[in-house]
Amino acid sequence: MRLTASTYGSPQARELTAELQAEYVQRYGSPDDAPLAAEELAPPSGAFFVAHAGEELVGMVGLRAHDGDDDTSPGAGLPSAEMKRLYVRAGHRRRGYARAILALTEQRALELGYGRLVLETGTEQPEAMALYAAQGYHRIPGFGHYSGEELSRCFAKVLRAG
Repeated sequence: MRLTASTYGSPQARELTAELQAEYVQRYGSPDDAPLAAEELAPPSGAFFVAHAGEELVGMVGLRAHDGDDDTSPGAGLPSAEMKRLYVRAGHRRRGYARAILALTEQRALELGYGRLVLETGTEQPEAMALYAAQGYHRIPGFGHYSGEELSRCFAKVLRAG
């Protein structure tokens, strides 16, 4: 599996995002309404990738700068990125792609100068919460758009010490 730099507005990203939004509708009854601009997932402070296994498009992930000024969880003083839209197509799940995408995303966050990664997932995605816990992520209070959201679960991982 390999991650290839892309843009959030690319045809591949639009195709995968449509699939992901359909899954949100199935799991939660509506699409994700969190604000997300393509520019946030672009250099120099962000990144967006599509994942391929051979020639098959299997998933995507994005990074954007995270302003954690109101955050008091461990590592909150480190420059932080927020991981967005980690998604693996249904037909490619349970093969280790999400774990591989996550590891490569952490590496890329470090290369961009971030010392901590934060993310949000939902209560109807137990497989995602299990993945993050298994990879060393810890629950943190809801932030930004997700603050106080009942179905939201936020996590963080310190990638390097200050």
